[in-house]
Order: sequence, then C-alpha cells, then structure tokens
Amino acid sequence: LSPGDILAPTLYHGYYIRPRINKQLERGISEVTLNEHKFQVFLDVCQFTPDEIAVRTVDNLLEVTGQHPQKVDRHGFISREFTRTYVLPLDVDPFSVKATVTHDGILSIEVRRTGKALKAKVNEVEVTCQAQPERKEGSSGETSDR
Repeated sequence: LSPGDILAPTLYHGYYIRPRINKQLERGISEVTLNEHKFQVFLDVCQFTPDEIAVRTVDNLLEVTGQHPQKVDRHGFISREFTRTYVLPLDVDPFSVKATVTHDGILSIEVRRTGKALKAKVNEVEVTCQAQPERKEGSSGETSDR
C-alpha cells in the first residue's frame, strides 16, 4: 500500500471513484530519485512497446520519447506520443545511461554518479564594436549610405 492508496478520495462530487481509475489518472507521472550513488527515473510507459520508446542524452539532458502509430482499440482509433526531458546532475556520465522496461510497463532509467563534478566548458567570446559607417550629405541635404 502506498500513501496514495490510503489517502485517495473515494467520493468525488457525490460519485464513487474506483481505486483502479485513480491509478489510471496517475499514468504518465514519473518518479525521479537522486542519491549519492545514482540518478534514477521511473516512468509509466505501459501504452508503448520497447521499440516505440527512445532514450537519448544531449549534453546534460536526458530525453525520453515514445510514439506509436494509429491503433484500433475498443473505442476507435488512437495514436500516442510523448516527450519528457530531465536535467542530469553534473557528476554523471551521460554515456553510461541504462534503460530497462519492466513486464508491467515501467521504464527504469539509471545513471551512476561519479562523485566528481564535470567542469563546464566555458568559452569566453570577445565582444567587438563595429565602426559606424560614414554618411555623406547629398545635394538636397539628405544623408545617404554609399
């Protein structure tokens, strides 16, 4: 039992809400864990097969996308797509990401922490001032750029 099971309201505006519907409302919510050993994400992706899910890192960002083509269900046709982006801590190696989907559709993403913060690469760019172009006065007193 989780606190959400105990504290979940059973009545909503006079209507009874079944607990499994409460669980459906929680779908798509991710849980992020950060401790001294690892950065971990749990994400419910039960609507997708593993080949419809992509996990990639871009610098210190972790991007999870899922997309499946239009399918037939009992209500008609449906297609789904999502993108979630997480900021990785500075002391993880973005090339050591491991992703696993459990049998019940929970995506687990884990990255080990090194304990050494990677130094950000800073590139100082010099700002230069462009000279103002000379303006010549024409015969009518107007200025023109030539």
